[in-house]
Amino acid sequence: MARKKIREYDAKRLIAENIDLELEIKSILVDETTNLNSLEPQTQPWLAQPLVVKPDQLFGQRGKQGLVLVNSTLDQVKSFIKENLNKEIIIGNTKDKLTHFLIEPFITHEKEYYLSFLSERNSDVIYFGEEGGINVEENWAKVKKIIVPTNTTPDFEEIDDGNIKIFVKSLYQVFKNLDFTYLEINPFTIKDEKIYLLDTVAILDSNASFLQQKTWKNLPFPKPFGKRSFPEEDYIEQLDENSGASLKLTVLNPQGRIWNILGGGGASVIYLDMIANLGKGEDIGNYGENSGNPSTQESYEYAKTILKLMLKGKGKILFIAGGIANFTDIKDTFTGIIRALEEYGEKLKENNISIYVRRGGPNWEQGLKLIKETGERLGIPMTVKGPETSLPEIIGIAKDKLNQL
Repeated sequence: MARKKIREYDAKRLIAENIDLELEIKSILVDETTNLNSLEPQTQPWLAQPLVVKPDQLFGQRGKQGLVLVNSTLDQVKSFIKENLNKEIIIGNTKDKLTHFLIEPFITHEKEYYLSFLSERNSDVIYFGEEGGINVEENWAKVKKIIVPTNTTPDFEEIDDGNIKIFVKSLYQVFKNLDFTYLEINPFTIKDEKIYLLDTVAILDSNASFLQQKTWKNLPFPKPFGKRSFPEEDYIEQLDENSGASLKLTVLNPQGRIWNILGGGGASVIYLDMIANLGKGEDIGNYGENSGNPSTQESYEYAKTILKLMLKGKGKILFIAGGIANFTDIKDTFTGIIRALEEYGEKLKENNISIYVRRGGPNWEQGLKLIKETGERLGIPMTVKGPETSLPEIIGIAKDKLNQL
């Protein structure tokens, strides 16, 4: 499962288009390509009423950051956007520019509610509170928790208000049907018997994109706030979208000296954690995984991408490692990786790259034999271990080399 955040604008659009209730959702997403002069009440009458404007870039606590303008005129909204568009701000330790803004009607209200849905391995968890908004954490003891085991239907008896119960039930169906993994409405309010979604956070399972083509409608998955985009990441993401395997890549430090071709999401986290515990966290070039039985060609493309990144910078150590696979064919995946090693063999040798291999699973003996022979043929220092060597041990074997960085 690949959990990816989407913009508030898109989350509300998906809800409005797929819920079996009538929700009044009006909004405009503005970026640097938007002609602000074209936003006029003559074309969209609701722009004549009081408005709200806020950034829509996958970060929270916008109100506490002073980045939400409420109960404002259209002219004030336009001025706010002009003043803040491409403005560099800091959220926590992250710096980035403001590029997208959401304009919506301002809804006067007295009471705010909290609602969220979370998908877990064996159940969904629903949280509902009658005191939502920016202070919901202070009132968390009053929030009701509803656990919905997989393949069961909740009756929502914990919710007393009949109209809210209908809304929660309908929204939960949208959550399930559209492959959300997380959906938070904080807050929503009720006015004149209509429900309004004031603030929304949403995460989808991007692996379901092929199932949701008609509902998602080419939905964009924007980069998180402050995240630099590398073309290599985009390339692996495209491979992943067209594959039944799991192909992930995040560049952490393009000048890093430790690079990884890792199999298995759990194994990849363990490896990087152990390297970080040795005090080498800043030297890690990438995070990612090449698992779920990728084809030989996919493994070649993935490995080639990592090697190109490694050789652009100051790479010195490459881990080709993972846990003991259940169904990934190690011989097939290593055949693809070997093709990439052969393609870049001379450059790897020139840059004094050392390679550490640890893997197990179907056909691991043949796979390890092939890659060991490749290292010997190319003259690249390579340590090759199978499932008899534990995950921590391969890091221990490489410890002296790591300490030389």
